[in-house]
Amino acid sequence: MKHRLLPEWAAQEAVILAWPDEQTDWAPWLSQVEQVYVNLIQHINAENCAVVLLIRPEKIPRFHQLAGDAASVLLVKADYNDTWLRDYGFLTLDDLTPVEYTFNGWGNKFDASKDNQINQRIFAAHLNKPLQTIDMVCEGGALEIDAEGHLLSTSLCLQNPERNGEMPLAIYKQRFMEFLGATKVSIYENGHLEGDDTDGHIDTLVRFTPDKGLVIQSCYNRPQDDHFAGLQALVEEVRADRPDCQIFELPLPEIFNQDGERLPASYANYLINNGQVLCPVYQQPEDDEAIAVMQKAYPNHRIVAVNCLPLVQQFGSLHCISMQVPVGTFKPAFSDQFGRGVIEL
Repeated sequence: MKHRLLPEWAAQEAVILAWPDEQTDWAPWLSQVEQVYVNLIQHINAENCAVVLLIRPEKIPRFHQLAGDAASVLLVKADYNDTWLRDYGFLTLDDLTPVEYTFNGWGNKFDASKDNQINQRIFAAHLNKPLQTIDMVCEGGALEIDAEGHLLSTSLCLQNPERNGEMPLAIYKQRFMEFLGATKVSIYENGHLEGDDTDGHIDTLVRFTPDKGLVIQSCYNRPQDDHFAGLQALVEEVRADRPDCQIFELPLPEIFNQDGERLPASYANYLINNGQVLCPVYQQPEDDEAIAVMQKAYPNHRIVAVNCLPLVQQFGSLHCISMQVPVGTFKPAFSDQFGRGVIEL
């Protein structure tokens, strides 16, 4: 049997983040975004899970100033373009083999040359198994998988020719089965959030639950919204594809930035982290309803709301900035430092 990409609810030893600073896209909202990261680190540590934090050396004093005596943070000195770890951090198979794709800034929209080297330069030496490179452009946020190996993605993202040229979807499916152990691949055609630079990553739209449910970023609460037709079509497409699954629809918030641009605020961009689900909220009227839906979708997890209004100002959210690491992935010399406070590598 081929080894398979692990679902997000597999036991985690760490979550990788990259510290926001003036050299990243967060500069206009830096103090607010820093606080989001501090809060997120506290929540992750509370679940007996470490944070591996990429950080520029000159920003370490600032981190200490804000985070104080955090329970379990390993500071790893690094240089990077930005903080979207979901899309350039390594993925992990069920035999704990780490795999990476090429990251080219969501189809050459942005410079990602430093981010694309992070796995080889920073993490490869600390992994129990050799890092495997898949010769293809793809991002972690474009992939969702369950414990049976059913992998989800979106055609809008995969068919951007700036990723892999005119590669047919049939070849994508074949490669997901070959390299990620997928047993079935569903590539959805509908659904996209205005302002989303990723071309419709699945982690903003459709997510699995451990008990064969599906959480969908819907728009049922806004029938006059420009998103309604596309997201309703997505719900119907998913129902037809997975008639055996219980579907949980999330309401859609309406948020604009100071320039009048609609922001791609998705409640589906959450992180499953051991016994909890860290859910983005945006200080909007729909927040409470979204959390209630999540409590029904994940009855065996603790639902934790995290204010991500500062994050969505840069067109992303909580799942986008994080990458989970399953237990046993790192070498003991690295992971033995977890749980000892804030340690500089």
